[in-house]
Amino acid sequence: MTIARKPLTRLTGAVVSPASDVSMGSAADAPHGSRPEQVYARLRDLIVQGSLAPGSRIVETEIASRLGVSRTPVREALQRLQQEGYVTGSPGAQQSRLTVAPLTRDDVYELLNIVGALEGMGARGAALQPAAQRRTLVHDLKTLNAEFHRAGKTVPINHGSFYDADERLHRRIVEASAGPRLIALHDAVKPQAERYIRMYISMLTGDIRASVYEHDIIIAAIDEGRADDAELAVQVNWRHAADRLSKVIAMAGERGSW
Repeated sequence: MTIARKPLTRLTGAVVSPASDVSMGSAADAPHGSRPEQVYARLRDLIVQGSLAPGSRIVETEIASRLGVSRTPVREALQRLQQEGYVTGSPGAQQSRLTVAPLTRDDVYELLNIVGALEGMGARGAALQPAAQRRTLVHDLKTLNAEFHRAGKTVPINHGSFYDADERLHRRIVEASAGPRLIALHDAVKPQAERYIRMYISMLTGDIRASVYEHDIIIAAIDEGRADDAELAVQVNWRHAADRLSKVIAMAGERGSW
């Protein structure tokens, strides 16, 4: 994706103002008695989609009330979200003083390069598959890249559809040969990168030809069984994305880092 210099727009949804208490709609958003995993998934979705804004204060009792659950699963979910970097708190801070993690240039560069390393491993494994399996994968990837190209050319562009098309292509590469550990790591890290892309995506969709071309390079390397080249091509794709996002954040400003 390349930078388009147009105003930054937030995603549709109830974005919480900085330093305010968390608001999540009605208690019906999560069923009574939800386990920590369900509360975790709900909160992570709200953070990733931008409905809980960077820098927003997180109040444990408020979350429990809104979701219709006890404080115990909320506390466990918040501990996990803090470990994974979605929420932050000062050393020794209580759960009630946690906030949604800010979006910063340093953080996005680290995250996107981690994603590139993980997906690069997936691309290497895909390129080492037998020829028949590679042919099927390459056919799917070419179809997905064409969908990505079309999504980026619509007027007006649907940013959600555009991101989803890119995500399907990259996920297909990872799932082609990855084992459970790589999948688990990818599942943990990729949504953190998604936070950045969805927040700043309106400034990243001006000219997508570079991204389409980089996808073509990845696909060709997998098709020809060039494992080293496939891994490197994915890493370069994400490194370029990190560079573009870093420039966008420099122009638009970091979020929640006050």
